[in-house]
Amino acid sequence: MTKLRSSPPSPFGRKVKIAMAILGLKDRIEVVDANTADPSDSLRGQNPLGKIPALILENGDVLYDSAVIVEYLDFLAGGGRLIPAGEARFAVLRDQALADGIMDAALLRVYEKRFKEPKYRDPAWDAYQAAKVDRGLAHFEADTPPVPSSDKDVDAGMITLACALGYLDLRFGGEWRGDHPRLVAWLDAFEACVPLYTATRQPPAPLPDNAPAPLQ
Repeated sequence: MTKLRSSPPSPFGRKVKIAMAILGLKDRIEVVDANTADPSDSLRGQNPLGKIPALILENGDVLYDSAVIVEYLDFLAGGGRLIPAGEARFAVLRDQALADGIMDAALLRVYEKRFKEPKYRDPAWDAYQAAKVDRGLAHFEADTPPVPSSDKDVDAGMITLACALGYLDLRFGGEWRGDHPRLVAWLDAFEACVPLYTATRQPPAPLPDNAPAPLQ
């Protein structure tokens, strides 16, 4: 059976889980927790980077990262569902890349706080990453994706954006919401038509100093 290595807080893993559900593949893929901080976890042998998510195929091959996995799942489901064919494909891939970048920058902010003692933290580095998030959100606020009426309207870019916003809720207390009313309304509509988004939500938990919790 195909296996997905991930962890519940990971926005990238959440993205793949939602894609699995929308594509009707959830029952064909077993989700196996991974701890990226544990050297003894088999993840490092499955993905040399030791990162999640990683998709272990039945023949033993492993796919990573989340964008590659989502494209493979779309192919497995017949193609053109989450990543359309033709010219429309590139707008979806662009939105996915931007939302992935928001998540990457947010994770780097979390890691700065998680792994460094306060005296070693770099406020300029944190501000640099925060600015990436702010610019990404400003773009999506001005050019918000279409409001989905069902999960049939959802594409890979939308899933990734929803997971990025969810991660900002999880780790940064939803601070983004006050300045982005169009995105708030869009996310509400997305959640209403994608049940697994609600099912995969983690309780809000801004990260304390030097938290020992699993990565992401």
